[in-house]
Amino acid sequence: SQTHTMAVDSMSSLPGVRFGAIHIPYKYIALVLLLLQTTVVVLCMRFSRIPQDHAHPTHVYLLTTAVVMSEIFKMLGSVGMLWIEKREQGFAWVIEHLRFELMENSKETVKLAVPAGLYTLQNNLLFIALSNLDATTYQVTYQLKILTTAVFSVVLLGKRLTKTKWSALLMLMAGVVLVQWPTDNAPTAAHGNPFYGLVAVLLACCSSGFAGVYFEMILKGSNQSVWVRNFQLGLFSALLGLGGVVFNDYARVSEGGFFQFYNGMTWTVIALQAFGGLVVAAVIKYADNILKTFANAASILLTGVVSFLLLNEFTLTAMFLGGSVLVTAATVLYSHEPPQRPRSISA
Repeated sequence: SQTHTMAVDSMSSLPGVRFGAIHIPYKYIALVLLLLQTTVVVLCMRFSRIPQDHAHPTHVYLLTTAVVMSEIFKMLGSVGMLWIEKREQGFAWVIEHLRFELMENSKETVKLAVPAGLYTLQNNLLFIALSNLDATTYQVTYQLKILTTAVFSVVLLGKRLTKTKWSALLMLMAGVVLVQWPTDNAPTAAHGNPFYGLVAVLLACCSSGFAGVYFEMILKGSNQSVWVRNFQLGLFSALLGLGGVVFNDYARVSEGGFFQFYNGMTWTVIALQAFGGLVVAAVIKYADNILKTFANAASILLTGVVSFLLLNEFTLTAMFLGGSVLVTAATVLYSHEPPQRPRSISA
């Protein structure tokens, strides 16, 4: 039909890759990558924090060192993306530009110390949370970062939320309460303390919300490349993370080394944590916020299925199902932007 032909032509006009007669737009590739990254990083992080040697339950990698390595990987990724963005100037220009921003424009760099500290705290809290909660409960509860981000956006940026968005936030809170509501037939965590995990997630949501809004304020007040800002953020976070290693795990590092009990899964978690932001950037560039939200909502469902099949630590209850539906619906509703009505022009 003519409508089908027009849809195909519209799809083919989008930037993407072609495999023979099949054209796949970049935005769908980016969304699939976001779905996989969001799901895989949670499951891998949870699996990596479960002691494999039950005779020695403390034989797991130090989360403080993993946070530091994740920030170092993030810095390297930011340098690579800046090089791609400014490839005409060459790699030497990229290094000199970073040096200038760090040394000569130090006032702007120091502003990033606040979000860097919060992101470092957040990353440590997420490792703690996934050491004490199953992956699906974590994934659903962590959606409360939408609420904290909204509140800080209203307070710090002066944003105004519609009644629909406030309704979605109330629905979100109700859903998380249902997910966390204790039931007689709810499974207990096989590893860790669920209460500690819940507190860690809630603190991470607060840290994520404030840091994200503060970082947005910095970006809006500057015309600098986001990759330069990410590099500066990663540098501060790595230095603060090293302080956390010294403060919390100096004795264990002195005894067993910085990379004690690291394995392939540990490095996978670090890489996924570090380069996940690049995937989000691709989604923002090629897709829209609504499709991004659907990918995050689908990730909750996919995490639950995989957690049940592979980790064998998740049992579906009526309270959890109801809460998950509310959280997913609230996430989609909050991101929905009604179409703008054309303004009538009066004579």
